Amino acid sequence: MGSEASAAGPGGANASGAWGLIAGNGRFPFLVLEGARSQGIEMAVVAIREEASPELESAAKRLHWVSLGELGRAIELLHSERVTRAVMAGQVKHAKIFSSIRPDWKMTRLLMSLAVKNTDSLIGAVARVLEEEGIQLVDSTAFLEPLVAEAGVLTRRAPNEAERADLDYGRGVARHIAALDLGQTVVISGCACVAIEAMEGTDATVERAARLAAGRRLTVVKVSKPGQDMRFDVPVVGLPTIEVMQRSGATALGIDARRTLLFDRAELIAAADRAGIALEAVELLETRAGSPPGADGVGT
Repeated sequence: MGSEASAAGPGGANASGAWGLIAGNGRFPFLVLEGARSQGIEMAVVAIREEASPELESAAKRLHWVSLGELGRAIELLHSERVTRAVMAGQVKHAKIFSSIRPDWKMTRLLMSLAVKNTDSLIGAVARVLEEEGIQLVDSTAFLEPLVAEAGVLTRRAPNEAERADLDYGRGVARHIAALDLGQTVVISGCACVAIEAMEGTDATVERAARLAAGRRLTVVKVSKPGQDMRFDVPVVGLPTIEVMQRSGATALGIDARRTLLFDRAELIAAADRAGIALEAVELLETRAGSPPGADGVGT
């Protein structure tokens, strides 16, 4: 397969073995496939039946379907494809992980070993099991460098004074929430927190905030988790978020630089410009200096 023939690409010039993709929902898996293919790497795909798009059938040369919770089956399939390096891409809805899952014996053992059953601990444990099976889980942005947000104002318009105050306040709130693994998005109005993300996701959080705010201007802040593991659950912003913000009266969006993916980047920024939305990415202190973030985790 193409991935066996290619020794280059993420993982080191001398890395050997085939590449695999564990696919959830959305466009993320398709973008990873395209990015890998541009480097001569053809990935074998293990797609989660309850989440991944049926269109992956035509996008991937080799695709296998597994149900959520079939960890043993997924590992068997990756071994059958001689995969030694894999990428997780695409969301698995938090509610499904904890309400719809039908675990096989391997997943059951994993769940029983967890003292805390939040999303980070679950996916982190899956990553450890994969590594024990000889499958290295690689940074999910490895093939998507052009989509990673750089620091600075990314739109034509910078945040105004009121939006800047909301962004600064919102980052402090969001980092506390993210540290508890409760969510990564908050919606602010007049330096008051209108909505905090739970299991519903960013767009639904913004819509809920719009209902609560009764027409007031909103600012959205989406952050990474402390010590964000870039192998999974990386913050993503796509065109739908900009569309929801426009409908909801949200005029500014703050994100973390180098830890956030911008899907359809050019189109997203153009849509934000048309809507008059200011988009700013802020670099974390720990990203710049290798030290833990301070109270707000933001460089000045």
